[in-house]
Amino acid sequence: MKIGIIGTGAIGGTVAKKLVNAGHRVKVYSADGSKLKTRARELGASPSTLNDVVRDVEVVILSVPTTVIPSFPKDLFAGIAKDVIVVDTSNYYPFRDGDIPELQDGKVEGEWVAEQIGRPVTKAFNNLLAHTLEHGGNPQGAEGRIAMAISGDDEKAKATISGLINEVGFDVVDAGSLSDSWRHQPGTPAYCTELNTTELKDALDAGEKEKAAHIRDSAIAQLIERVTQPSHEEIVVFNRALFPTNPKTA
Repeated sequence: MKIGIIGTGAIGGTVAKKLVNAGHRVKVYSADGSKLKTRARELGASPSTLNDVVRDVEVVILSVPTTVIPSFPKDLFAGIAKDVIVVDTSNYYPFRDGDIPELQDGKVEGEWVAEQIGRPVTKAFNNLLAHTLEHGGNPQGAEGRIAMAISGDDEKAKATISGLINEVGFDVVDAGSLSDSWRHQPGTPAYCTELNTTELKDALDAGEKEKAAHIRDSAIAQLIERVTQPSHEEIVVFNRALFPTNPKTA
């Protein structure tokens, strides 16, 4: 497939490299133009401009901080075919992204992103840590294979993106419509806890929307207070422990 990715950071860069290795043609854009060619070469992708990265592709992946999305040109997707799938990988963190009133008031992040860009989106690649994405993939059928959640209103789009997720090493759990995508956002049992398919289904069902923002902000505050940087394994254990009913809570 031909895929355009906006953002070459921890998530976008990892997804780009994995998709390139899976045989897809990937072009990437990042705001740091001076380093884009070097970064694209590292990923095996082609460097692109913002306007061109969304053109002549079948899938566009948005992998930038939430606060960046409103800065996209309002006509970025003008003239782009309706069957081009747009994937949103973002997660809203007020300490990083600032106060976005609609999200602070409880609007589902994926729906907000869709409104900002004027296109339907599929939510995916957002409920696993970058380290997990890079190192946690396994062949289909592997015992204990980690699962990723996906949400959206277009069943065909979800099927296509599910195929890509499988190619990069993860099982897929359909979390429902885009309005259900809060179930795999920060502050929920499904977020960054490295669960298999059965466990992730249970975690998605166990999420409590009215508590998610508080849990998210409390978790960040606790991590910031740490004297030493936690390891990847420590972060996963920490995230699981936020939810006593998590099947993998120690």
